Amino acid sequence: MRILLVKTSSLGDVLHNLPVVTDILHHFPDAKIDWVVEENFAELPRLHPGVDRVLTVAVRRWRRERETARAEIRTAVAAIREQDYDFVIDTQGLLKSALVMRNAFGLRCGYGFLSAREPLASLFYHKRFTVPKRQHAVERNRQLVAQSLDYELDTTADYGIEPPSVSLKWLKAGAYMVLLHATSRNDKLWAETSWIELGKQLERQGMRSVLPWGSPNELARAQRLASAIPGAICAPRLDLTEAAALLGRAQAVVGVDTGLAHLAAALAVPTVGIYTATDPALTGLYAGARSINLGGKAHSPSVEAVLAALEQVRRA
Repeated sequence: MRILLVKTSSLGDVLHNLPVVTDILHHFPDAKIDWVVEENFAELPRLHPGVDRVLTVAVRRWRRERETARAEIRTAVAAIREQDYDFVIDTQGLLKSALVMRNAFGLRCGYGFLSAREPLASLFYHKRFTVPKRQHAVERNRQLVAQSLDYELDTTADYGIEPPSVSLKWLKAGAYMVLLHATSRNDKLWAETSWIELGKQLERQGMRSVLPWGSPNELARAQRLASAIPGAICAPRLDLTEAAALLGRAQAVVGVDTGLAHLAAALAVPTVGIYTATDPALTGLYAGARSINLGGKAHSPSVEAVLAALEQVRRA
């Protein structure tokens, strides 16, 4: 049986789809699984040994570069059509993902009209399934695929990935924690004074802080924090594979509402999520006892609460 999964973006959404690969192979060990994903996130499905081919699209970039993108679109469509699939499953439920999946040859499955994030996407599927919305994204993905392939979910979510074997020559030997201070919106940020106090507390416990970044503004913040936290390290720019290696070897991770925090949790690293503007119930960290979500809309957790949560997840 050959299956094509369509989950193109974003970073957190792609990570939340990894457990369906583990589920499928649990029930169909000989299945071949391909995955269509945005080019920026292609490294994530490749972390799972159960993914056969990773097919990339660049919908976000193509929207900006419509004239020059035509040749790339033809190439991407040709790659999707190279295989005949038994099932093509869109776990994203958006018009853009449905339009991508309609290029594939196979039985197209997805969320029903009332279950899809964009209901009109359901018009592109051959088979539609009802999956309640008020539950975590990981479980919604798993339930959709289980219904599409007609099996019962009888295990807990398993992301199925391990830290890649990538050398980080800039990182000195010794224990460290990663502080993910950067996120896509300013209202999701945690106060710099809180990060500094947390880093100082960790340093007193003999733990170095490592501060990744992904943009010039984030670099400036990482440098400010590193200069104020004794022994802290401002990381160089990392690609996703390098970030996975850094996170996977950490003693623990603390992060705001950002995809890298989900990556840490998926790697089974003790992880504390800090939420200040969103509700983590539906899209927060989801990794059992080794992850804890703190805060919520208009509620920023204290440094003391984060330290207590860190102690809890490290004991789990």
